[in-house]
Amino acid sequence: MIMQHPPALMQFAKWPQKGQVKTRLAAELGERKALEAHIVLTDTVLKSLMDSGYPLTFWWDRDMTETPIEAEGILLRLRKGGIPQRVQQGTDLGERMANALDEAIAHAGAGMIVGSDCPAVTPDYVRRAAQTLETADVVIGPSNDGGFVLIGAKRSVPGMLDGPAWGSAQALEQTHSVLHEKGLRVECLEPLWDVDEPEDWARFQRLR
Repeated sequence: MIMQHPPALMQFAKWPQKGQVKTRLAAELGERKALEAHIVLTDTVLKSLMDSGYPLTFWWDRDMTETPIEAEGILLRLRKGGIPQRVQQGTDLGERMANALDEAIAHAGAGMIVGSDCPAVTPDYVRRAAQTLETADVVIGPSNDGGFVLIGAKRSVPGMLDGPAWGSAQALEQTHSVLHEKGLRVECLEPLWDVDEPEDWARFQRLR
């Protein structure tokens, strides 16, 4: 099935709050530096996704009664870009991604989700993921640590993202296995690196 419309692109992100983000970085850098790293990474990914040319929405991890002051820069970029903001719905990451993909497929024919900790995601990478969905039901952009930085779909089935141990080194392998069991055609792009550990952050700093 050839897609008639561009896929809906979605960025998933956590609200920037000290002590709630990049906890593995915080163990070495401290909570304030880890928070600053989270903000920089989220903004870096956001700029790349905006440059891809696909319709974009930004999905926060939860509702907030008060907006963290640290989020002001990101919120300003979203407002200037006219990018709608949403809240992820579900009890775990798999359910939240599945719900967002279901909605995107219903409205646009396909959807792609990108996390906020992979500065190596480029506009071209996103475009190639969209092209892959011309022949696959699901496209995955793996990360070097056993997870993935991007997932897109033009077809969904119940439970397609149930079961994987999110955040583990087995997340990609387990997701791939479940998708195949559900009868979905899956293709993977080349792996990218993301920022979880202090050495990842140091690598990003060197490349800036």
